[in-house]
Amino acid sequence: MPETITHRRVLHIAVPIVLSNATVPILGAVDTGVVGQIGLAAPIGAVGIGAVILSALYWIFGFLRMGTVGLTSQAAGRRDTPEVSALLTRALFVGAGAGALMVLAQVPLFWAAFRLSPASPEVESLARTYMGIRIWSAPAAISLYGITGWLIAQERTRSVLAIQLWMNGLNIGLDLLFVLGLDMGVSGVAIATFIAEWSGAALGLWLCRAAFSGPAWRDWLVVFDRVKLRRMAALNSDILIRSLLLEAVFVSFLFLGAGFGDITLAANQVLLQFLMITAYGLDGFAFAAEALVGQAMGAGNVARLRRGAVLASVWGGLSCLGLAIVFAVSGGAIIDLMTTNPEVRGAARVYLMYMVAAPVVGVAAWMLDGIFIGATRSRDMRNMMIVSFVIYAAVAAVLVPLLGNHGLWLALLVSFVARGVTLGLRYRALEGAAGAGH
Repeated sequence: MPETITHRRVLHIAVPIVLSNATVPILGAVDTGVVGQIGLAAPIGAVGIGAVILSALYWIFGFLRMGTVGLTSQAAGRRDTPEVSALLTRALFVGAGAGALMVLAQVPLFWAAFRLSPASPEVESLARTYMGIRIWSAPAAISLYGITGWLIAQERTRSVLAIQLWMNGLNIGLDLLFVLGLDMGVSGVAIATFIAEWSGAALGLWLCRAAFSGPAWRDWLVVFDRVKLRRMAALNSDILIRSLLLEAVFVSFLFLGAGFGDITLAANQVLLQFLMITAYGLDGFAFAAEALVGQAMGAGNVARLRRGAVLASVWGGLSCLGLAIVFAVSGGAIIDLMTTNPEVRGAARVYLMYMVAAPVVGVAAWMLDGIFIGATRSRDMRNMMIVSFVIYAAVAAVLVPLLGNHGLWLALLVSFVARGVTLGLRYRALEGAAGAGH
């Protein structure tokens, strides 16, 4: 990896991630479209609810990607090649173990999921069929978090793009074969995803083959070093708590929005897709910050750390400004693409201004997340997220009764600002830790 951090290097890391993210909605649309050809509503609902439940369960282990990026990029910055290989082995053990637990606990997990999100008997039966097949690829799906993080840490985002393109392309092809060609219905969609996830994990391991060329990846004394395992556990625990609180913000936002009626709830759901677009667009630059900051942290080079953080944030800021302009100019047209209901369209336009503001007020939070992940300052991330959640809850408690859904949107934007400000206040300590060899 080069020593100099340039705009070109930032884009080299970021652009493949942006392209990779762009393929995700396409797969969801094909899954829905293929099942829709059956001509019944229940299979569409079953695939939709089954995919959401499994994604939520797998997402619990999203810390594996973030933790692996930080630790691996720092080991790479120290030029500690054996530890880089050992980290991949640790991540694979966590992914495989977590996936195996998911398979073993599938009955109570599915029961709890349908108690929280009840569906009609027909939809629930089909969804259980779908999930009962897909759950067997949980070890592969969760291990891919670790594989992806390991590759990003070494700036190998083209490999991440290759995995995503392969998985989604294969999934789409098998969807068409199993559902339209062989008339396998919901089971066909599930089998297609099962095969795609296992083959994606296999491709990921092949792309990581350099780690297996030496003995370090199976040096069990190093892999299971108690101190390193404790650090990994503490890091991942902090990130998990931070992520759960962040998820609690969005879940509470949806629940509170439901109190304003179906039209407002639907409008909020449409506008949240704008946030998803922003997150997908910004991920690449946040990932660039993770890799560059982590490597600089490992090398103890404060100047490189600052330059990596600044250049990635400049591009992230420009992207968010561009998205804000697009939302301001074309937001109405985007809303019309997402829904045909005139009442929902009208309500979404009333609150569109908050989505125009969101990329601008949220960019600091998103980029600082990447910077702190790379620096493995997970305790700061956890603590500042707790503070931000309390601020969000307080603002919502005051503004929602006064301003209704406007107050709810303002509370969400305030939570973005709070995350950015609180993490920003801890940035100097991050640089100090780098200079002191943390």
